Amino acid sequence: MSTAPYAQRLSRPVGWWGMAIFVGSEAMVFGALLVTYFHLRIRNNPWPPHGVPDPKVAVPLFLTGVLVATSLPMQYAFTRAKRGDVVDVRYALLIAFALQATYLALQLHLFVDDLDKFSPSATSYGSIYFTLVGAHHAHVLVGVLLTGWLLLRFLRGITPYRLVGLEATTWYWHFVNVLAVIVTLVQVSPSL
Repeated sequence: MSTAPYAQRLSRPVGWWGMAIFVGSEAMVFGALLVTYFHLRIRNNPWPPHGVPDPKVAVPLFLTGVLVATSLPMQYAFTRAKRGDVVDVRYALLIAFALQATYLALQLHLFVDDLDKFSPSATSYGSIYFTLVGAHHAHVLVGVLLTGWLLLRFLRGITPYRLVGLEATTWYWHFVNVLAVIVTLVQVSPSL
């Protein structure tokens, strides 16, 4: 009995495994940040402390919805790339890139605005808030760069190498979007 078909079903490209390991390690980092946030929240009353404004709810939730929606064009791009439709791939990546970059720009504006209102070094709330939100923004930046890189690469057509890159990046965006929901809910939780 040959095990070749079974081995072929289990084999994945190196890029896929690389992204799987990266996503797993980043999930652990964010898990530690979330545990830290709730540990500090339990030990500090009030939360946020006096002098720190309660977080806004509507804008972060709306922006998170926009970011999460970018999983759709990313998944569509990957599906169309498997079928060889490079034109649809380009359009889907362009839409995803525009929404992702807009999200990042608006969130960075809000981040800087929060820095004017309270300091990361003044309270434990400020410290964990800026660490958690900043770490998420850094992951969004990496995703925007990956999407932009793929958009440029797909201008020259579809190759197996680019398809693996698109699959890994699509998976990364799904992970970042799940994180966006969690981080946003934690970020606005004092106002809920």
